[in-house]
Amino acid sequence: MANILPDGWRALQVTGAAAREIETLAELAEALPDAYTVYHAVHWTQLEHGFSVYGEIDFVVVNPAGDLLLIEQKSGFLVETADGLVKRYAEKEKRVPIQLARTVAALRGKLHARPGCQAAHVDYLLYCPDYTVRQVETAGIAPQRIVDARRKTQLGAIIQGILPAAERASQATEVHRFLRGVLQLETDVSALVGHARALVTRVSGGLAHWARQLEFTPHRLRVIGTAGSGKTQLALAEFAAALAVGRRPLYVCYNRPLADHFSHIAPAGGWVGTFHMLCDQRLREQGVPPDFTQPDAFERLIDEAAALPPTEAWRFDCVIVDEGQDFTEAWRDLVLRHARPQARLLWLEDPMQNLYARPPVALPGWVSLHARGNYRSPRPVVRFLQSLLPEGAGLEAAGPLGAGGLELLVYRDAVELKERVKEAIRLCYAAGYRRDDLALLSFRGREQSLLFPYSQLGPHTLRTFTGRYDLLGHPLFSEGDVLLETVYRFKGQSAAAVVFAEIDFEELDEKALRKLFVGATRAMMMLVLVVSERAAGQLRISDFGFRM
Repeated sequence: MANILPDGWRALQVTGAAAREIETLAELAEALPDAYTVYHAVHWTQLEHGFSVYGEIDFVVVNPAGDLLLIEQKSGFLVETADGLVKRYAEKEKRVPIQLARTVAALRGKLHARPGCQAAHVDYLLYCPDYTVRQVETAGIAPQRIVDARRKTQLGAIIQGILPAAERASQATEVHRFLRGVLQLETDVSALVGHARALVTRVSGGLAHWARQLEFTPHRLRVIGTAGSGKTQLALAEFAAALAVGRRPLYVCYNRPLADHFSHIAPAGGWVGTFHMLCDQRLREQGVPPDFTQPDAFERLIDEAAALPPTEAWRFDCVIVDEGQDFTEAWRDLVLRHARPQARLLWLEDPMQNLYARPPVALPGWVSLHARGNYRSPRPVVRFLQSLLPEGAGLEAAGPLGAGGLELLVYRDAVELKERVKEAIRLCYAAGYRRDDLALLSFRGREQSLLFPYSQLGPHTLRTFTGRYDLLGHPLFSEGDVLLETVYRFKGQSAAAVVFAEIDFEELDEKALRKLFVGATRAMMMLVLVVSERAAGQLRISDFGFRM
């Protein structure tokens, strides 16, 4: 397989001509041997500048000797004139032979003016995969340098015929330096984060699309979906669709951070909150504010709310329960009784994220839908989890990010834990992630964590939830650069880069595996595991070539 530079092209959300060039990159990667390198510019570092490497050149193929083949791709239709091939655009037209000749000459001149590159041979190719050139004698380009629709399946062989895999020459190093300078291959990871988020949102949105095409009466749908399968997008689509037709939706989950996040992204209208927030608000409206100073405050909260019959103001046309694996059957009944008789009911859950060991809730008569593809996490992270999960766990690596940072750092004691966490944060920053892209998660609860007592680790200040909310109900956090949360509170959320620390257990039992699964699947692009020595011995780390 050829070496493609810049990397990361498989993770792009592109359309139009760029999408066709991504297809060509995939063909070149498969058709050319390891000895070849292909430079391109269909990349997040170059999106604002168009898609060519240099002028009209879309791809540059380099063999081990440092010789170059410049490829211009013209997708779609071409026009054959007496003066050669023409590509027409909305506001202009380009004479392909003239533009290609000028660009090749200019790049050849720059290359041969560079010390150490004078002997490099430069050739060219026109690739038009959608068009068959009928009058090759008037195309303005040598017929053997045109790969049209008739010969597109032979592209790899034609390239190797023009540019054979010769012995490596000393000029190759300077040629590669020249091309890297032309492409300006300085990575801006923050730009990639934005594209990756958009791409993951798009591909995971499939669940929201086809789950809503199902028709049955009454509408009672239970979605058993793994992390990153698109459950939140499905909930958002149902919520928005109800509002769009003048109906009232109710969204209830278990975790307050997830409720805050959903409230932020959902359109105004309906009601959004946690199960306990629902109980609290019902009681307050009846003039019975809960007394949370009592030791059994939450049990009393639920019992007193259950004693209140739903009023018309608390009847909804669409009821969505998220994090259903964290609900009990009594909670189920309390929430679902707020549904009108013809309401659409949606229950979302992931048994692998059941961190409280609650038994599954029975939903007799409901239609069940399984979503096993994780679109959020890089495939190496999913493969790592697959190696730990029991056979038949139903987790599939469906994400668009085929490559991603997966690191493991081992600690022996509390002192070394601090050092490893600082090193993990440094690794994320060194990879180009910014503080807003990063989340530091603890495997332990807040009270048992060795990290939460700190407000700073080396140069890194920590930002934690204070336990308070502002007048609008938004959570208040301490000042700091790096968000520190427990795996329990961060369930249902994600970050581009995740440092998952304090991973410690004597045995990788069901509870430990679920916590590891939840924390690891929060990462969209990079995951650094900070693991105790005894836990590391049970994670089959030698199978994954972790840097330690």
